[in-house]
Amino acid sequence: MRIPRYRYRPRVWAAAALLATASLITPSLTAQAGAADGHVVAAQVQAGGEDDGADCAVPNPGSPTAGSLLPDPFRRLDGTRISSTSDWRCRRAEISQLAQRSVYGQKPAKPASVTGTVSASGITVNVSDQGKSASFSASVSLPSGSGPFPAVIVLGGLGADTATIKASGVAVINYDPYTVGKEGTARNNKQGAFYSVYGSSSSTGLLMAWSWGVSRIIDVIEQSGGNVLKASATGVTGCSRFGKGAIVAGAFDQRIALTMPIESGSGGVPVLRGIPGESGAQPLSSAYSEQPWLGDAFSSYTGNPNSLPVDTHEILGMVAPRGLFVMDNPYVDWLAARSGSVAALGGAEIYKALGAGSNISYWSDVQDGTHCAVRSEWKTPLQQNIQKFLLGTGSSPGVFRIAPSKSGNLSTWRDWQTPTLTDGGGGDGGDPGGGTGGDPGGGGTNGTCSAAYRDVNSWPGGFQGEVTIRNNGTSTLNGWTVGLTLATGQSISSLWDGANTGTSGSVTVRNSAYNGTLAANGTATFGFTATGNSTPAPGNITCKSP
Repeated sequence: MRIPRYRYRPRVWAAAALLATASLITPSLTAQAGAADGHVVAAQVQAGGEDDGADCAVPNPGSPTAGSLLPDPFRRLDGTRISSTSDWRCRRAEISQLAQRSVYGQKPAKPASVTGTVSASGITVNVSDQGKSASFSASVSLPSGSGPFPAVIVLGGLGADTATIKASGVAVINYDPYTVGKEGTARNNKQGAFYSVYGSSSSTGLLMAWSWGVSRIIDVIEQSGGNVLKASATGVTGCSRFGKGAIVAGAFDQRIALTMPIESGSGGVPVLRGIPGESGAQPLSSAYSEQPWLGDAFSSYTGNPNSLPVDTHEILGMVAPRGLFVMDNPYVDWLAARSGSVAALGGAEIYKALGAGSNISYWSDVQDGTHCAVRSEWKTPLQQNIQKFLLGTGSSPGVFRIAPSKSGNLSTWRDWQTPTLTDGGGGDGGDPGGGTGGDPGGGGTNGTCSAAYRDVNSWPGGFQGEVTIRNNGTSTLNGWTVGLTLATGQSISSLWDGANTGTSGSVTVRNSAYNGTLAANGTATFGFTATGNSTPAPGNITCKSP
């Protein structure tokens, strides 16, 4: 089986503040995270436009410090850590600039002129900027019923379950990224609509150029008056190289309500630091040289990703608190699914901190190994995500189904703890997958340490659980160990935010280095997926401190 192969211009960092207009509306992350209606989330993100942090003054980061662990997404460039949900807006702007500078290349601000048309069958886009112009188009396929409709932009027409999307009452926009950034070109002679405007020698890679094209499509939908398509309810998806493009599009345009990358591989979702150590994964040098997907500046990091000032868990976090559904394939080593699970678990910590843990899902536990196949396992969570984020009904699925063969361990990749953010949108609870469960259920107490379990999600033959540990004392708790007993037939397949001894029967879980110290009344959580029925729930839950 052959796997489809997969400008930065000088920038004054503080000049980002000049991009803001007097009418810029800054949405409330707290309100977004707590919104019960998908349209509310979409509308608030829409209010901030393509980049609601464009007015944030980002300091020059200087020379990055090399490190094998994932960078702390909550630590600002000045060394301080954010403490409120409102702080995330400008911290996100810092991550955006670091990613553009080192990984993707610059995404220019909205062009001086964007015009076009929207019909029941197609979209045309005309762009003029800096004295140059370009045009491209996309086709539209509407569902049955009367509009206006939400829409999912499908990059490249590969791997997306368009039948389920349309059956859900959502339009499909078929977008050919090659019209905006063509593959098979030299880095100094890039072609396509983006490069017609910003120069064939632009150091911006194809992924960011494709993302720019998605943004211009949304511009035209916004201008169309909403008679055919709803600009406030737009999703994006794609598989393989187009999955790489989908995650970049969702990260760099906050008007996108739902981002769904599929089997994106190296240069997409998987943590860049994990690629060299994952057997069979496409090397970063290969992902860089195969096509000019990544920005030219990334050449400095292909052999030493530990020097990167950013990693993809932070790129996933840029999507927060909007909907994110990552689909992965554990059967094709080239796709680096283990590093993909680490990125998703790391990104989920950002969602948790913003009080939006249920808005991110990751699913690699599939039966069919064919690359970019439409899979039955993904149909229900796809429908749930569409209903929540594009139709404004139902609940976020918030499920993590990690294939045991490609299960990454976030605890070995970080030395930072997820903060308890103020402003009502943070909190220390919430599992990496979020889940739809209620308050923690049965549990046990030993001295000042207590543990409570809840069933987050279940499916035929498996379930996802979460345990919350609480320090009930008046002084700091230094370390914890939880004991629990799984019912006959239950077996842990993956576990995060802790280290387990045993996978069935009597299991103990000890804290990771970053979540063992709890202040009075402080909490920590660990999550896991398991095979077997979710009932009866794990029992004999105990907690003790050293």
